[in-house]
Order: sequence, then C-alpha cells, then structure tokens
Amino acid sequence: MLDWATLVLFIGAATLLLISPGPAVLYIVARSIDQGRWAGLVSVFGIAIGSLFHIAAAAFGLSAILASSALAFSLIKYLGAAYLVYLGVRTLLSKEAVDLPGDVDKRRLREIFYQGIVVNVLNPKTALFFFAFLPQFVDPARGSSTLQILALGAIFFALALISDGLYALLAGTIGHWIRGNLQFLRAQRYFAGTVYIALGVATAVSGARQGK
Repeated sequence: MLDWATLVLFIGAATLLLISPGPAVLYIVARSIDQGRWAGLVSVFGIAIGSLFHIAAAAFGLSAILASSALAFSLIKYLGAAYLVYLGVRTLLSKEAVDLPGDVDKRRLREIFYQGIVVNVLNPKTALFFFAFLPQFVDPARGSSTLQILALGAIFFALALISDGLYALLAGTIGHWIRGNLQFLRAQRYFAGTVYIALGVATAVSGARQGK
C-alpha cells in the first residue's frame, strides 16, 4: 500500500515535527515538572488519544471541513485556547501542597489523562497538521486514501508516544530535582500556571498568523 521511500520520508518529517516543542510538548513538560514523571507520562497518553481523533477526522473528512470553514476553525481554536487558560488560572489559584511523583493519586491521574485528551482534541494546529501533512504522502493509485491516512496516522501515533514520553521522563527528572530544592517549591505552581496560560494565548493567535 505504501512504498518504503514514502515511509522513510514520512518518518523523517514526522520525527522532526514531533521533536520541535509545540503546545502539546509544552503541556507535557509542564505537567511533568509540576507533578512528576507519572503525571507527565499519563498526559502523554492523553495527548496521544486526542491525536487519534484527528487521525480519524483526517481519514474521514472532518479535518477538511475544519480547514475550509473559518467559523468551525475559529470555534475549535478558541475553545482550545479558553480551556488552556482555564487550566492555567486554576493552577495559579490553587493552594494545594505540591505532590511528589509517587503521591499523585488515581483520581488526579485520571483527570490529567482526560485533560490531555481535551487539550489535543481542541488543538486546531493538530487538526490542520493532519489535514495538510498526511495527504502529502498519500498516493490514490496505491489504493484507498482512507486506509493510507490511517496507516500513516498509526505510525505518527507510535512516534509521538516515543518522543513525548522522552520529554516527560526528562522533564519529570528535572522536576524531581527542583522539588528537592525548597526555593522552587512556591514558584512551581506559578510556573505551571503561566505555561498553561501562555499555551492558551499561543493557540488563540496561531490561527490568525496562519491566515495571513
């Protein structure tokens, strides 16, 4: 269905895109530093599950609707931005003690997982990426375009788990060191909250820049 040359080119291009820090990576890094490696890895899986929505959307046409409709694109964009800002504000206003990685209970992990899904599902950059990027490697002469997009999406999904997982482990390790230093304990919450708000603002303005 897909020739080797196309697969190698796709894997190389996807890897370059994945290792470049974007909203999803920064979200994972913030979670890892804020609550440890386990929380970071859980957010990785949430982000990954959210990407499955965009893979299916690209394969079955929803991304085409989002890209062609300014109203739909704007709606998704600002919903995603608002959600990130909400997470940031809630983090800044929270007065809970900082948890060590082993202290993050199951309820918190579930919440982080679902937040990761929402963040990526409402990320218009991800939707536009799958609409504009994956089709470049699809050859209708080689069979079903839908199946080809699903196959490429599965490869991207696996690569994302690896790269995002490495980011989570590294950031979680750094976060553990930071939590061992008392002068960073108070600043940690403000760091995470500021990152979430910055991501929300970046998400809101990214669409305007792309439209110019």
